[in-house]
Order: sequence, then structure tokens, then C-alpha cells
Amino acid sequence: MPPLVLIALGVMGGAALVRFAMKESRRINRELDEAREQAVSEQTDAVRLRRDPQTGTYRPH
Repeated sequence: MPPLVLIALGVMGGAALVRFAMKESRRINRELDEAREQAVSEQTDAVRLRRDPQTGTYRPH
């Protein structure tokens, strides 16, 4: 009977570990998604440049 108890405890511990890992991965992905959204919004605020054919320099569009 004790081996069965040890196996059951091992399975329960493994399930708890998997659950913890899933929660952490979701939390980290949520933080990364928020950071990506902020980066995209900052990129849209950037000034677009266009090449001036006469001088060869780039100027705001």
C-alpha cells in the first residue's frame, strides 16, 4: 500500500507543478503582450521620413 500512496503523492505534486508553470507562463505572456502594445503605440508616434531627390537627405513627410 505505501508505494501506491507515494505514487499518488507524486502525481499530485506533478499536477501542482504543471499548474504553477501554466500560471506563470500566462502571467509572463500577459506582461510581454502589454510591453509589445506599448512599443507599437510608440512606433506610430514616430515621424515618417521621405527622401528628397535633389539633396539626397531624408526629411519629414
